[in-house]
Amino acid sequence: MANHSQLTFQDASSPIMEELMQFHDHALVVALAICSLVLYLLAFVLTGKLTSNTADAQAIELIWTILPAAVLILLALPSLRILYLMDEINEPALTLKAIGHQWYWSYEYTDFKDLTFDSYMTPTTDLPLGHFRLLEVDHRVIVPTESTVRIIVTADDVLHSWAVPSLGVKTDAIPGRLNQTSFLANRTGIFYGQCSEICGANHSFMPIVVESVPLANFENWSSLVSS
Repeated sequence: MANHSQLTFQDASSPIMEELMQFHDHALVVALAICSLVLYLLAFVLTGKLTSNTADAQAIELIWTILPAAVLILLALPSLRILYLMDEINEPALTLKAIGHQWYWSYEYTDFKDLTFDSYMTPTTDLPLGHFRLLEVDHRVIVPTESTVRIIVTADDVLHSWAVPSLGVKTDAIPGRLNQTSFLANRTGIFYGQCSEICGANHSFMPIVVESVPLANFENWSSLVSS
């Protein structure tokens, strides 16, 4: 979970988020190289050490055409790779449906009979000791660790967005439309998210909590809840 003094991303808890963080670092290095080159040339121009004949400068025109194209390719190829990885959903172990409402989430485990529940933010007055204010819910989303989970996202009233940063998931919830994505939690833990689309007065009060547990624990939980 992010804290008030954190400047970087949350720790990656899924392979997709690890790829996104690596691409961020890659793009940052490219941007830093471009800024350094521009500042270097600007310093030369201001000090009068760099002069050129702009009337007939095919070499310079060739450089400023090829160099930006190469930079764009350097950024586009890994970006496209991650986009295709995010779209691939191969034989998910579990399918979960998330429905956004004003202002709570409801969940349906479509692989189980009668395994549905609503998830509301826990009021501050009812918050157990050690839990996080404005982030804890009365019913968490329980998923098995190291299993591909397909999530189908929609909304019942207005636009919402189901987002869990540490899992690299952010999918719009649109009324009358089903969007889908997937994630794989590669470690046990509790991961916090929030609605990321302004959806009304209580937009800030519909958090998302995903708890990743071992498969045996998930099977025990699902049998107890659905019974």
